[in-house]
Amino acid sequence: MDAGADTLPKEITTMDVLQPWLEVLVPQPCYDEFFVKFNFLHAVCLKIVISKCLGFGIILGSVMVKVPQVMKIVSSRSGEGVSIISVSLELLAITASLAYNFSQGYPFTAWGEALFLSIQTAMIAILVLIYSDHMLAAASYSIWYTVITTFLMTPSAPTELLWILQACVIPVTVIARVLQVFANFRAGHTGQLSAITILLLFVGALARVFTSIQETGDPIIVATYVVSTVCNALLAFQMIYYWNVTSVVQEKSKSQ
Repeated sequence: MDAGADTLPKEITTMDVLQPWLEVLVPQPCYDEFFVKFNFLHAVCLKIVISKCLGFGIILGSVMVKVPQVMKIVSSRSGEGVSIISVSLELLAITASLAYNFSQGYPFTAWGEALFLSIQTAMIAILVLIYSDHMLAAASYSIWYTVITTFLMTPSAPTELLWILQACVIPVTVIARVLQVFANFRAGHTGQLSAITILLLFVGALARVFTSIQETGDPIIVATYVVSTVCNALLAFQMIYYWNVTSVVQEKSKSQ
């Protein structure tokens, strides 16, 4: 009787159904710590779960983070105040980080936003060129970016090259942001820069410092996000400092 009872199918519970989904945010052995042992104060697991939740939150936010900037350029039909060099350097940094993380096999929650940011940043660069009446340059830009990115995401890309590109992300990020800061300073306003986009980039970079420590432990990536946080903070400060002047400039532009 006992032997027959052992062969009876196990009753499927709600937790059995939810487990594969929950393990996306609460991987093993933390799943057992939380939902079997009910040890919700396990310090290591709490850090892992917080990191996973932040990672997915950043990725979801990145889907729309630069849309306000894109819409602002399209609605005004102008890329005034947006430095094409700065945007291109930022795109280089994002793409290098994307390719490096992908090649290292780090969890998607550690770098997924780079995929969406690269697409949106490329759109901004192309739009700035289009509204500056450089249609041929915009077409060439999009083609070359697609070709280079495709190569970097394939196994053909040398690991040494990807590491060098990732190491270059820090100075490239600094240069890109400093160029934009000086462009704003010379103009005396922030032009078509979106305050929402800048704020989201700052918050995202700040959160990424924590998630990168947890998910990758890679000092290069952690340092990259620390620098990015500081640089985005500078732009956020300028957005606040030039807020009234920028509003006046935009109103004059609309009335013309």
